[in-house]
Amino acid sequence: MWSPCSFLSQVVEEFLLFLSLVLLPLLLYTYLTKWKRKKSKYNLPPGRVGWPFVGETFAYLEPHVATSIGQFMEHHISRYGKIYRSNLFGKPTIVSADAGLNRFVLQNEGRLFECSYPRSIGAILGKWSMLVLVGEMHREMRTIAVNFMSSSRLRALLLPEVEHHALLVLGTWMEGSPFSAQEEVKKFTFNLMAKSIMSMDPGEAETEKLRREYITFMKGIVSPPLNFPGTPYSKALKSRTTILSAIERKMEERTKKTTGENFEGVKDDDDLLGWALKQSNFSKEQILDLLLSMLFAGHETSSVALALAIFFLEGCPEAVRKLREEHFEIAEAKKKRGECRLSWEDYRQMEFTQCVINETLRLGNVVRFLHRKVIKHVRYKGYDIPCGWKILPVFDAVHLDSTMHEDPQKFNPWRWQSSSSSGAATANSFMPYGGGPRLCAGSELAKLEIAIFLHHLVLNFRWELAEPDQALALPFVDFQKGLPIKVHKVTCDTLIDNVSKGFYERGKKRENFSAI
Repeated sequence: MWSPCSFLSQVVEEFLLFLSLVLLPLLLYTYLTKWKRKKSKYNLPPGRVGWPFVGETFAYLEPHVATSIGQFMEHHISRYGKIYRSNLFGKPTIVSADAGLNRFVLQNEGRLFECSYPRSIGAILGKWSMLVLVGEMHREMRTIAVNFMSSSRLRALLLPEVEHHALLVLGTWMEGSPFSAQEEVKKFTFNLMAKSIMSMDPGEAETEKLRREYITFMKGIVSPPLNFPGTPYSKALKSRTTILSAIERKMEERTKKTTGENFEGVKDDDDLLGWALKQSNFSKEQILDLLLSMLFAGHETSSVALALAIFFLEGCPEAVRKLREEHFEIAEAKKKRGECRLSWEDYRQMEFTQCVINETLRLGNVVRFLHRKVIKHVRYKGYDIPCGWKILPVFDAVHLDSTMHEDPQKFNPWRWQSSSSSGAATANSFMPYGGGPRLCAGSELAKLEIAIFLHHLVLNFRWELAEPDQALALPFVDFQKGLPIKVHKVTCDTLIDNVSKGFYERGKKRENFSAI
């Protein structure tokens, strides 16, 4: 027979059972962690482990303004110093905001440390992706990519393609109507990579379908790895299959062309697909993952960097004026030579443009940190870094360090000029493309893309934010509203007036380069 007392007794029993099932493991975990720490023979950096299993991962990945290091890093650095321990991504981890240690990690790739990304990244990019590969296989794939983007190929083949695709996108911009600058630069870099990788032309139905699938694919990479129907991660895995099918069809078409009767006249190494087929002995699966990883790396990082450059320049008219002066001179010299396209020599003249690119990468931090695993015990600055632990070299903490960069939150391209009082950064304090054996294979192409796009942008348009926006680290950098801008055509008279003013002020000393 039911009674309130018996019901209450049952509730109490169930509650006590719940406590025993939940709290006891937590207490046991805490006790073992403390005991292990006391027993440890290592002199570990200071820090804390956080919650069981997940550690401090969610706090570490909390979104924050891209031009800052976020509250988590600020708090931990102020409390523990630039090298501390934590529990991130399910592993005991050393976090490094120390420039020297970051460089040490990158330079000792394969000897003391190796790449170690979460399994979810490998599942979506593929086990043969350059991002997750280690050892000899990574070296072979990277060699293929580096040779494809060699200096001679950048000059002869890739520079004309970059300019062509930049003009295609800029040619569609309408005055006065707001549009997403982020989407436009993503279109530019995707179309360029689709052409460079598989000779796919922009605007065609096949290219547009692939671009839509790629958008879904990217949403899955930046989402929690929950493989349930309807989740962004699950949709991304399906998009991966669709994208690989499209690449495989291209591969089959190329194989038929190069083995058929109509081989004559086919340039089978103008794109990365033909280059990989001709220059390597990779399997089909390996080539598919190589092309997908290059599409990801070549599109995403370059588009984010270019969007950041547009954003930072909008707030610094003085830098835009200096850019126009530089590019007007290049355009005038090109006109005198009777040429209509930019040459490699023109690109080499874009010195202040390179300062803008460096400052954009330093302040915006497209790649904020890397995943590495310790494969041999290391001792650094008196601390032990045990074998088997993860280590995260955090680049934004160095790029935004006031002891290394004067007024680090300020967009100041002039700091990269050799005559600047603040001086150029050292190799330790500026590593936007990583370093060591895994230095980004497409770093030179990325800088070329940004420089050529900015050349035509500043000579043809003025721009302003259509509404306030901000870049967030999620941890991938993304604009909240897509960077909405309005553009206005630059007339010849306005351009000449701007440049003349720049020439007049060239010799004047500037004590403050802030936006006016």
